[in-house]
Amino acid sequence: MGDCESVAPQLEGEENLIAAAKHIVRALGSNKNLTKDVKKILADLGSQLSTMATIDDEGVEGLKSGIEEHLSVVEEKIMSWETDESMIWDSGPDEAFEYLSAVDEARKLIQGLENRCLNGEDEKELLCRAHDVLQLAMQRLEEEFKYLLVQHRQPFEPEHMSFRSSEDDGVDVGSMVSFGDESFEESARRDSVSRTSEECIIDLVHPDVIHDLKCIANSMFMSNYDHECRQAYVIVRKDALDECLFDLEIEKFSIEDVLKMEWGTLNSKIKRWVRAMKVFVRRYLASEKWLCDQIFSELGLANFVCFVEAAKAPMLQLLNFAEAISIGPHQPEKLVRFLDMYEVLADLLLDIDALFPDEAGSSVKVEYHEVLKRLADSVRATLVEFKNAVTTNTSTNPFAGGGIHHLTRYVMNYLRLLVDYKDTLNLLLKNDRSVPVLLSPDSSPSTEDESTSNDFSGGVSAMTLHLQSLTSILEVNLHEKSKLYRDASLQHFFLMNNIHYMAQKVKNSELRVIFGDKWIRKHNWKFQQHAMDYERATWSTILSFLKDESNSSNSSISRTLLKERLRSFYVAFEEVYRTQTAWLIPDVQLREDLRISTSLKVIQAYRTFVGRQMYHIGEKHIRYNAEEMQDYLLDLFEGSQKSLHNPHRR
Repeated sequence: MGDCESVAPQLEGEENLIAAAKHIVRALGSNKNLTKDVKKILADLGSQLSTMATIDDEGVEGLKSGIEEHLSVVEEKIMSWETDESMIWDSGPDEAFEYLSAVDEARKLIQGLENRCLNGEDEKELLCRAHDVLQLAMQRLEEEFKYLLVQHRQPFEPEHMSFRSSEDDGVDVGSMVSFGDESFEESARRDSVSRTSEECIIDLVHPDVIHDLKCIANSMFMSNYDHECRQAYVIVRKDALDECLFDLEIEKFSIEDVLKMEWGTLNSKIKRWVRAMKVFVRRYLASEKWLCDQIFSELGLANFVCFVEAAKAPMLQLLNFAEAISIGPHQPEKLVRFLDMYEVLADLLLDIDALFPDEAGSSVKVEYHEVLKRLADSVRATLVEFKNAVTTNTSTNPFAGGGIHHLTRYVMNYLRLLVDYKDTLNLLLKNDRSVPVLLSPDSSPSTEDESTSNDFSGGVSAMTLHLQSLTSILEVNLHEKSKLYRDASLQHFFLMNNIHYMAQKVKNSELRVIFGDKWIRKHNWKFQQHAMDYERATWSTILSFLKDESNSSNSSISRTLLKERLRSFYVAFEEVYRTQTAWLIPDVQLREDLRISTSLKVIQAYRTFVGRQMYHIGEKHIRYNAEEMQDYLLDLFEGSQKSLHNPHRR
């Protein structure tokens, strides 16, 4: 409408010129001395000037008519699609170009009319009509914009991941896990998702329509319909993001819903959340940001605003779940899941800061950092709860067979799992002195491991101190449990089994790096000491019956006394056999070592006694030969009670 702006001054100048000329002609015509020919010329000139004035009046009317005609053409083009149910961009690029051109013309007409090149009611009616036409066009473009976003959306397929994991295909072992349950190790094993499967920009909308979407957005923004354009984008893409969460099997729960869940169900939900979080942020949100940049890159901050508005609700849904987990009970079995959630959020922190860099995304970023802090607090609180649970785990009855207590298995498997999180735990526990490092029951400050007495100043990691503290607490508890046995030999047997298990668990796993060889040597010495104490408590009295006090085959000890001592030995041996075949040493090597050690002492003493006293006792009083005795000793510690039935018993 630049022509419109220049036409008005031009017409006004021409009108003034014609009026001046007509005034001159009239002045000259009033002169009575003019010749006939001159008068005729002046009359003809006046007639022509009048004609020109009439034509100029018609020019103004013609300009109005031209604008109205132009508007009618634009209106006709735009209105033609109002009765057509098909979509413009499905009709080919030419139709789309013509429609956008018509929208552009409508916008220019409005700008020209608003510059007040025309006046009066007629002109105001034209302006109002042009606005109506543009509004219809914007409504249509909004529909087309949504249509292209929906129709050409690319399916999201997390092809590198199976979100329907094993817990959906049967009984979830996590639901059976409680404190002291040795199945904890398998059920709590950490999940991992390869980083390569997360970091990949994908086309969420087909690349072929990106240019069309960009053209529509530019047209709507230039027409001051930017709010409607952003709103249309956010509505469509928010639905797409919600569907992505559905594909990742993330459900929407309130905090109350989460707090009411059984642990088995919640365990499965957390696993899915951990897997989904990285994929959603690194693949889907990164791709969503890329899509926004492609469409709105020329429109100021619109790309940031649209992305944040579309991504905000889904992100808060994910964070609300993590928040609900963090404020729930801090049971020990939840620690690994807390760590999984903390680590995934910590790992994505830079991604979140990059995706939500400015004020528009501050609410998401602030909530993200807050949830991360709460999970860190939950990890620390759960460790304290775990230590308290180990400390207060009491028993009213002795553990059958003197084997490895469930608590020992649980604690050591628990610690073994925590090695995978050593960097995170060292970070979170670095300045945490809430639980002091405790000494084991048979140690003193001078004999305890240097690593534990050095505290934080000795270069020992925070995690090492806390884990060693846990094993010390466990040992104290085991000593208390051993006191439930009336038999002293069974007390040592129980402690031997459990401390050996602790030492082997550390030695044969990544815990060795955390605890160190010195800790292992110390605990090897401890269980060996308990093994010797067991042998002493069990066999010292029994073998005293075979003691050769005279050190001579011609002893003055009466035959009756020798027979009585041998009979007492057999009675005691058979009682040990009956009792200790029910005792259990689960570790094959430890069982074999203790059998050999016991056999060497017992068989040697028995063979020596029988060999020296056979003449005084008589063969009929010998119930078992040395080979039989040795075989019987090999029956011990299998956890299945047996009895000896000798037909020659006297």
